[in-house]
This record gives sequence, structure tokens and C-alpha cells, in this order.
Amino acid sequence: MAATSNQEVSNEEGKVRINKFLSEAGVCSRREADRLISQGQVIVNGEVAPVGLKVSAKDTIIIGNKTVSGIEKPVLLAFNKPRGIVCTFEKKEARNIIDYINYPIRITYAGRLDKDSEGLIIMTNQGELVNNLMRAKNEHEKEYIVTVDKPVTADFIKKMSQGIWLDELAVQTRKCRVEKVSSHQFRIVLTQGINRQIRRMCRSLNYHVRKLVRVRIMNIQLNHLEIGKYRELSRVEIHKLYKLLNMEVPQNLI
Repeated sequence: MAATSNQEVSNEEGKVRINKFLSEAGVCSRREADRLISQGQVIVNGEVAPVGLKVSAKDTIIIGNKTVSGIEKPVLLAFNKPRGIVCTFEKKEARNIIDYINYPIRITYAGRLDKDSEGLIIMTNQGELVNNLMRAKNEHEKEYIVTVDKPVTADFIKKMSQGIWLDELAVQTRKCRVEKVSSHQFRIVLTQGINRQIRRMCRSLNYHVRKLVRVRIMNIQLNHLEIGKYRELSRVEIHKLYKLLNMEVPQNLI
């Protein structure tokens, strides 16, 4: 076996795989980083980054039109997503959430809302926080106010709360809290992240969603935040969120 030169060892010092670097820099989760890299959207020192590339803070890393720094200001935002905005990094989608917000530091979304839905999304550059929030097994509560096309009945509330068998996915939804808000509106608290779950559940009972708004993620409330606007999470909100997730608050957020 050929000996490794001192120069090669020196060049590898302080370097980590690029997906880990991007996660620790608070850009996105490792999984999202792998997707961006495989799509050729990550540029390192002027060249498209291959999967598995090792980098350090000395390298120039660009995603989209933004340069990534190894140490970035922590960002945690509550954003009220308008209907029609898509949770994606894809530039070909004209109304993607990243361009819509146009935040000066690269951030990502912790959990999606479909294009036709609106309401609360947590936007951040804290990769491990994103990972934790998006793990379905953690059963984080998400609360929605839903408007449907027919009167909400006691039978509808009962069936929704007991869980619905979704034929197209061959899955049973978890039991959940559901309550009537008005004649055509109900509140539902989910601990699952099935794609278009509420719409599918309603459709299985011959109801159709007219409006769907997420109003809470764990301890973070939408409250009176205007559609299309964002706000920084308070220190109290951040500390409680990390506590609920059994995570240590990063030193630069204490």
C-alpha cells in the first residue's frame, strides 16, 4: 500500500463531508444537503460538488446565489405561508418559499405545507433542529383550522378523531383531537406527517377542504402574524421548543 504524503494529511485536516458541514452550519438537514448536492446545486470553490466531498470553513461554498459560512447567525422564524407558495428549493418553481421570503441568510423549512394550504412554518438555519422537527416518530403536535364544503357533524368529528383508513396509501391515521369550531369549520391536532393528510381524511368521508390553515407547531403559535410575513421567535419560545425536543440550546442562542 502506498504511503500517504504529509501534504495529503495536511489537506484533510479539519475537513468533514459536505452534507455534515451544511447541517452543522445550519443550512439544511443532511438529507436535504444530499439532495441538493446530487442535483448539482452546490458549488465548492467554483466547481459543482460531488457527493461525499470533504470541505472546511476555508472553502467557498455557494448554494443558489448565497454563500455559506461555517459559522452563521442562528435564525429561527415563524412564517405565515400564503396559499400558492410551494415548499421547495427548486428554482424552476416560480413561487418557491425560499425566494418568496428572500431572507439574507440561507434558511430552510422545518416541515412542509402543501401549495393549497397556508399558515405556520418554522424557518431556520439550524440543521439538527430541522431533523428533529421532521422525525415522524417524535409525534410533534401540529394544529390546524380547516374549512370544509359541508356542515361539520358529530359523526364526522368522531370518525376523524378515531383515525381514518386511507386506501390510496394503505395506512391508518393515528387517533387525534378534533373539535367543531363553526358550522363548516373544525380544529384538528395531528402528530403525523402524512402527505396531504387532512385533505385525504376529509375526502374519505366525502368532505372537501375549502381552506386549511396551520395555527400551531408544538409551542409556536401563529396568532396574529399577517399572511406572507415572518417574525423572529422569542427567547422564551426558542428555549421551550428545544426543551420539548429534548435538545440542548446552542450556545449562540442562550
